[in-house]
Amino acid sequence: MIPAGEAIAAIAAVLAAAGIEEARREARLILAFALGIEPGALFGWEMVPMDDAMALARRRAAREPLAYIFGRREFWSLDFEVSPATLIPRPDSETLIEAAVGEVGDRAVVRAVLDLGTGTGALLLAALAEFPGAFGVGLDVVGAAAALARRNAVRLGFGARCGFVVGDWAAALGGRFDLVLANPPYVPRGEMAGLMPEVARYEPQSALDGGVDGFDAYRVIIAALPRLLRAGGIAVIEAGAGQAAGMMGLAAAAGMTARGHEDLAGVVRAVAMRMRADQG
Repeated sequence: MIPAGEAIAAIAAVLAAAGIEEARREARLILAFALGIEPGALFGWEMVPMDDAMALARRRAAREPLAYIFGRREFWSLDFEVSPATLIPRPDSETLIEAAVGEVGDRAVVRAVLDLGTGTGALLLAALAEFPGAFGVGLDVVGAAAALARRNAVRLGFGARCGFVVGDWAAALGGRFDLVLANPPYVPRGEMAGLMPEVARYEPQSALDGGVDGFDAYRVIIAALPRLLRAGGIAVIEAGAGQAAGMMGLAAAAGMTARGHEDLAGVVRAVAMRMRADQG
């Protein structure tokens, strides 16, 4: 047992030596997690055990993401279980939900939602929170991801409003949807090695690698949208930096209109694609 302040300093030193930014903030989070308390409660502790916290600190020093260490990540104010079977939900992806709400207008018209590559289920469950009359389907090629998404749905109270399918994009689906969401792999293969260590070493490569030009999944998904969307339905797909224009070109070729939505950094992060009212 050592004083809490010394424990935080010791953990922070391990993290800083590994090049972790905001080492002291993360040290507080790690110590609190090891103790099973909220970070703010650390101020009430004088002496703390160190073994568990230092073991976690060594994992973080190896650049394992905090979300995997803690097994949790917040998205759209919902608490999601995460695992190495899935990408970690990111704040930038909340742009897709914002775009969907803005594009739809009347939320009551959304009755069926599809999330392609559902991962943790973050996009699907956030959408169900915003469209209370909708039923959702989450699809993922990785069975462990679909199972995790199902656990998240049940724990967050959406279990009766969604189902999950294991399959390769939309090949296994025959229905039509009012809203389609997707955060597919879009990193160009040549850029994979340059990703930050937390991503390159730990997050699933199959959820990141978008092929030579980053557009392999985009081409498959966008080509399938005309048979997946109901008349007047929309799809909102995450875009990598600089990819929105190419996605809009694919949408136009598929007979859809499209427009981009920027994230907080001013990057076009979501592309909304709409079937014309005379289609579907």
